[in-house]
Amino acid sequence: MGEPQLSYDVIVVGLGAMGSSAAYQLARRGQRVLGIEQFTPAHELGSSHGSTRIVRQAYFEKPDYVPLLQRSYELWDELSAAFGEELFVRCGALMIGRQAGAVVAGSLESARRWGLQHEVLDAGAMRQRFPQFDLPADQVAVFEPNAGFVLAEPSVLANIELAIEAGAELWFDTEVETVQLGSGGVHIQAADVEVVAPKAVIATGAWAPRLANLDQYRIEVQRQTVHWYEPVTGPAGLADFEPERFPAFIWEWPGGSGEDPTELYGIPHLPGEAGVKLGLYRDGTVTDPDKLDREVTAADAARLEPVLARSLPALMGRRLSGVACMYAGVPDDDFVLGMHPGSAGKVVIAVGFSGHGFKFLPVVGEIVAELVVDGRTRHDIGFLAPERISQQHAGGRAP
Repeated sequence: MGEPQLSYDVIVVGLGAMGSSAAYQLARRGQRVLGIEQFTPAHELGSSHGSTRIVRQAYFEKPDYVPLLQRSYELWDELSAAFGEELFVRCGALMIGRQAGAVVAGSLESARRWGLQHEVLDAGAMRQRFPQFDLPADQVAVFEPNAGFVLAEPSVLANIELAIEAGAELWFDTEVETVQLGSGGVHIQAADVEVVAPKAVIATGAWAPRLANLDQYRIEVQRQTVHWYEPVTGPAGLADFEPERFPAFIWEWPGGSGEDPTELYGIPHLPGEAGVKLGLYRDGTVTDPDKLDREVTAADAARLEPVLARSLPALMGRRLSGVACMYAGVPDDDFVLGMHPGSAGKVVIAVGFSGHGFKFLPVVGEIVAELVVDGRTRHDIGFLAPERISQQHAGGRAP
């Protein structure tokens, strides 16, 4: 490549949830930051949109995540204060299913290991506290009062605006063509301009395999849809589904013979929205991010509605709208977060968030900034290290 035309301390490629957070955290540490995004700010073409995201600490996926979530809670509050808008609504959350199921058992394991506030509610207690849920006698709910949801697009915009205020230079509608290591550090070609920095961050979500030799991580992209439903009583019934009365939830239903369990999730009704947001976790098809079918129809809710009918029958009114997004993850469903093994400490990877990463947005930004500036992070992210992927290949776990 030719001589660089522009130089920075660090270049962040991708300004969705994680990239925008990284850009802000780096800029506030005095780094000369260039952020590059192929679409517009807080766009609806990737994995960082859809109005809201559930936030919780009793993490059924793996207890190792809990310390990161505890720090993330602190940073969500700091981000809200800096932006001047409440981004995190603590309305509580319910993790529902059979006691031996992954959602309930995993939530209880994390809650007990880390001393998190929680309650276990049986069907009778649920009828009294949250009568909207039709809980069978053989299931229970773990209620986490400090959980809730965050506002998706405003959170990305908050990081973008705060990054700019802190001195970051952000380019939108700009596609990165190449990322290469060179004598000056990391050389990036974008919009017919060559830029260089000692360090770079790759946070390109579903597009990650196309840059910086990330194809080795087998990041699979799935098309997902979420939907907004009206109560059977019409708009007047939405009062029963507002945050004061209706927690966020994830509900694990056993699958049929030979089928995986189904996870229904939902988030309370918000002012300005026409209904209640609902979806099935990982109910998608493999896709190419540049060929994603963005039209959402009633057919996309074909598997959702039977589950909804036996879970929240009061919400079986009209399906009002739907949105398509993407999950991008690796086979073990953990994040890929750390130094790129082949970059000699010059490239940080923050990809593969597998549909459950948004709640970590602020702490991921902090981790990335520490890796760039200090070469290490205070947080225990060994279980997320990119090197594990090649180790899994060697061990036969992820062929």
